[in-house]
Amino acid sequence: MKKRLLAMLLAGAMCASLAACGNSGDQQPADGGDTGAQAGGDSYKIDVILKTTASEYWQYVVAGAKAYDKEHDNVEVEVKGATSETAYDEQLNTIQTDLSSDYDGYVIAPLQADMVANLIKGQTKPIVAVDTKIDAPEVLSFVGTGNEAAGKKGGEAAVKLAKELGWEEIKCIEIAGVEGDTTNADRMNGYKAGVEAAGGDFLENEVQYADAVADKAVAAMEGIISKYPEGIAIICANNDDMAMAAAKVAANNENYKNTVFLGFDGIQSACTAILEDRLTMSVAQQGYEMGYKAVEAVVTKLDGGEIEAFIDSGADVVTKDNAQERKDTLQGYLDAVK
Repeated sequence: MKKRLLAMLLAGAMCASLAACGNSGDQQPADGGDTGAQAGGDSYKIDVILKTTASEYWQYVVAGAKAYDKEHDNVEVEVKGATSETAYDEQLNTIQTDLSSDYDGYVIAPLQADMVANLIKGQTKPIVAVDTKIDAPEVLSFVGTGNEAAGKKGGEAAVKLAKELGWEEIKCIEIAGVEGDTTNADRMNGYKAGVEAAGGDFLENEVQYADAVADKAVAAMEGIISKYPEGIAIICANNDDMAMAAAKVAANNENYKNTVFLGFDGIQSACTAILEDRLTMSVAQQGYEMGYKAVEAVVTKLDGGEIEAFIDSGADVVTKDNAQERKDTLQGYLDAVK
């Protein structure tokens, strides 16, 4: 009797084991991805330190990073940023503090790339730069826009449109971001190359630095109008906030009614402004993809994989023809991580 009972128990255990094996083989992840890391791999805590979170563009980077977190149960992402893009010491203090904390890897968008390079010397945990390069051996990859190539694309498109609007003498003045910032310099070089390649004149000596904020762009545009009352064919800016602010200053000036105002970022408010004729066009970089791909790169390295030294998140030019589609896409990104 005891032997028979033992045999029945063993048979039941074998059936349960086979059923469990069959279920695990049949189930697939909801998004079609690999469940290996989530089911049995290591858990990771990733620190994402951005230039700021106090602007629409950076919220898309935040959304991308959080989306990766949401899709991967074994990954926890913390996102933070300085109060503005000139709060240098604030960001440096955050980085210094977090480097000695219990994070497994880092994503950093530096306000001062050279200072950040000094801070991270000797670090062995994976570090990925996003939006702006950090020239340091500790940084494994840069995830972002090919800013010079993207700026060139925008410059060429702006000159083409200026010609269509009737400008014969096509001059371009840039309202730039933070002087010395490598991203700003790359975009400026791209604008210059694109404008000149298309037959325009980029007035390099007239560049107005406005620290990437709208208030200073207003003052810069007022100065441009004062110096060039007859109008300028193209005003390009380092970001959309500055481009929209500049366009608003010139809105009621007859000599600037056909000026092409070109922004950079392709944020929702810029798309709305383009649709409402308050901005002409914008070079759209893919902030959401940057945030997502940067965290993905850190996790890939932690899992023992290899990552590219440069991961291009892509860019496009937003005009009235595609602004609504772009706007809807961006809203979808934000809604998905609420």
